[in-house]
Amino acid sequence: MKKKLVIFGTGKIAEVVYYYAKEECGYDIVAFTIDEKYIKENTFLNTPVIPFNKIEEQFSPNTYQMFIAVGYHNLNRVRETKYNEAISKGYELISIISPKSELPNNVSVGKNCFIMPPSLIHPCVKIGNNVFVWSGAVVGHHSIIDDHNWITSAANIGGNVELGKNCFIAMNATLAHGVKVGNDCFIGANTLLTKNLDDKTVTIQESTKPFRLNSDQFLKFSNFSSL
Repeated sequence: MKKKLVIFGTGKIAEVVYYYAKEECGYDIVAFTIDEKYIKENTFLNTPVIPFNKIEEQFSPNTYQMFIAVGYHNLNRVRETKYNEAISKGYELISIISPKSELPNNVSVGKNCFIMPPSLIHPCVKIGNNVFVWSGAVVGHHSIIDDHNWITSAANIGGNVELGKNCFIAMNATLAHGVKVGNDCFIGANTLLTKNLDDKTVTIQESTKPFRLNSDQFLKFSNFSSL
């Protein structure tokens, strides 16, 4: 018998989570739920959408589990808020971990975590609650990832790293071995982090500047077309 699940969210993140929950983790998605003022349609992915303030009336927490599929808005605090509200309603929050991720047996993962393949998570890693790890991310051995974090595709976290709460790690960011990152940090794309960060720190790598020639001019004067 399939496990029955309610998903909070009706956006793109919820659609991705729905795929992995249903197709790879064997869940029966019985309903979606969001705050009533945001409901525009009564169904999402051919599944009923129920106001969050009424969800337990139709889908009791005694029978159904829940997953909070919300993005990294306000450094994951929106997802954190709904995480806490769902727990206060009595729901068991489950984690969606693709079996293709092939997590080592000694990796610990908390509640409401989402791990997409082909992420690479080493042995002896500890992942807290409400952490999202997207495809291609690397989390090195003995690292500790605290609650309510978002690790984007192709982010690289070295071994023995400590990541505080409510952080966002962007694409291709690299955290060197042994770095400690405080709470509420934003680590931008292509950042190379080799030193510890205090709480609420932002690191940004400057965007690559456009070349002085347009594409037609570049092709004319380069050897690109002859490769």
